[in-house]
Amino acid sequence: MIAMIGAAVAPGIAILSYFYLRDSLEPEPISMVIRSFIFGVLLVIPIMVIQYIMQTEWNWRDGIVAEVFQSAVIEEFFKWMVIYFTAYKHVEFDEPYDGIVYAVAVSLGFATLENLFYLIINGLDIAFWRALLPVSSHALFAVWMGYYLGLAKFSKGVRKERIFLWVSVVLPIALHALYNAIFLSVQNWLVVIVPFMLLLWWQGLKKVQRAHDFGSKKLSSRPQ
Repeated sequence: MIAMIGAAVAPGIAILSYFYLRDSLEPEPISMVIRSFIFGVLLVIPIMVIQYIMQTEWNWRDGIVAEVFQSAVIEEFFKWMVIYFTAYKHVEFDEPYDGIVYAVAVSLGFATLENLFYLIINGLDIAFWRALLPVSSHALFAVWMGYYLGLAKFSKGVRKERIFLWVSVVLPIALHALYNAIFLSVQNWLVVIVPFMLLLWWQGLKKVQRAHDFGSKKLSSRPQ
């Protein structure tokens, strides 16, 4: 059981550490990051309840639309909502890259407990693939979410902020939906998912750099 818990937790902690350590401008308080991670963990239960109701009470369990909605829309929306109400308006969210840190923390908290449940049910044989695909994909969707939350937070004007807020929730949902659709509709999904994940990492790391550049300009413009 200890080995299973370690295999479930290690990928999320490793990826979160990577994105946290990339924050070279004004690193977030570790207590805030841990709190966000715990919020993500706590999200698993209510989301599972909602998904269970959809499948059993609404009899909404067949078809790609039902599968995509229950995972992509429900999961990404609730993660976004937690980030918005617990971190977005917090005083520690004081540079654009912070959005990425908090979004990744919440998403990996969610992915870590979900990963543990999957390993308990299916065994350690799938631990490597769970770390490589579902856990890392949750982090990458969060990079896009956090990047646009950072732009929203530090944009000039209410209209721009609202546009970026909408993008910060709609784009991760779209990416998550596409990710799920590949598994559900493509027979040889490995041929498609590998370049898709590489593209996500490439673009995600570009978003990280842009957030840093934006933050550097913001810090340099502060009165000394």
